[in-house]
Amino acid sequence: MAEHALTILFQGDSITDAGRSREANTPPNAGLGSGYPLFVAGSLLSAEPRRGLRILNRGISGNRVVDLYARWKADALNLAPDVISILIGVNDTWHEFGSRNGVEPARYGQIYRMLLDWTRQTLPNTKLVLCEPFVLMLGAVKEAWLPEIAERRRMTVELAREFGAIHVPFQRLFDEAVQEAPAACWLGDGVHPTVAGHARMAEFWIRTVRAAGLL
Repeated sequence: MAEHALTILFQGDSITDAGRSREANTPPNAGLGSGYPLFVAGSLLSAEPRRGLRILNRGISGNRVVDLYARWKADALNLAPDVISILIGVNDTWHEFGSRNGVEPARYGQIYRMLLDWTRQTLPNTKLVLCEPFVLMLGAVKEAWLPEIAERRRMTVELAREFGAIHVPFQRLFDEAVQEAPAACWLGDGVHPTVAGHARMAEFWIRTVRAAGLL
């Protein structure tokens, strides 16, 4: 007999989206896109096929934290997952530098906290995994981005502590990866992971979440 069918929901922007299906009735473990949620699902489902894990991806390209909050009820709370993994923040900076439509760090933290508080009230038993935003200096990324991205990372750590969530330090992962190969091997434009980057993210996500006793 299969164990409890643990449902894991991945949420975020284009890094999470990675071309995932938009079909309303896409079943779990299908239509996950070509990014780290797919790699996580492949690894976990292959290693524990009898466990009945259910992996969902609801990332949407271009999302800022305000966009995520606006769709949170339909795309997260109503799904009642056992685990919600969130990666959000780079567009809050990118859109400001590109079109003056970003979300400044203080408001980012405020809205993120509201989203997490809403989740705690609605789904008190759901486990949270907060993944920090990350960049490398190439492609679209400018030096002026770095202080903002660093502040968003700091806020992610603070929120993880406040809400008892698991923190996934993806920036550290990529900072270490560039010691092995050039930045373009991991993040093609400084923001979006390559296949190798997504694979590293998935391995790191699983390792970090398992170390915290969640999987």
